[in-house]
Amino acid sequence: MTNQNPSPDSNTRQLPGDIAVWIFIFAELAVFGIMFIAFAVARSMDPTTFHAGREVLHPLVGLLNTAALITASYFVATAVHQLRHRRTGTQWRLWLAVAVSCVYTVGKMYEYVNLYSQGYNLGTDTFFMFYFFLTFFHFMHVILGQVILIVLAVKVGNGDYDGSDMNGMESGASYWHMVDLVWLVLFPMIYVLA
Repeated sequence: MTNQNPSPDSNTRQLPGDIAVWIFIFAELAVFGIMFIAFAVARSMDPTTFHAGREVLHPLVGLLNTAALITASYFVATAVHQLRHRRTGTQWRLWLAVAVSCVYTVGKMYEYVNLYSQGYNLGTDTFFMFYFFLTFFHFMHVILGQVILIVLAVKVGNGDYDGSDMNGMESGASYWHMVDLVWLVLFPMIYVLA
């Protein structure tokens, strides 16, 4: 007689975290994707304005922001690994991710203040409308990601997450990596290719 309900294969891969978070991530990626397409179409219709706008930006600040987000993602990934294997060091890695990501936050605020002081804003032209809208929309996602990382760090510190259930940690980490992924498209699109 054969077994009607075979046990699940231990090597079966599944998405980390909660399916609801993944639905949210895919929805957010779709919104960013639509905005990226709109940016590309607008740039193809007025390359001179987009080139002139890019010349005003600070690519070194953008590069520093990129390094900060990638470094923060590294600390998040290693925090997940530490917790999964029930090793110490999860909490300080999450706090380091928050601290390093603040380099992005400060860098982006510096850029906004600098551009506004020079008279650039959403109404300046099509390039700056996209620049401010896209980067601020992403900036808000980074802030939410930082809040999520802080909550995860506090929960690990309180013993709420001990590696027995990875759902909350993986969900928060997946959201953070989505934020990082979006910036890895946004940075070259605005600072390099415009």
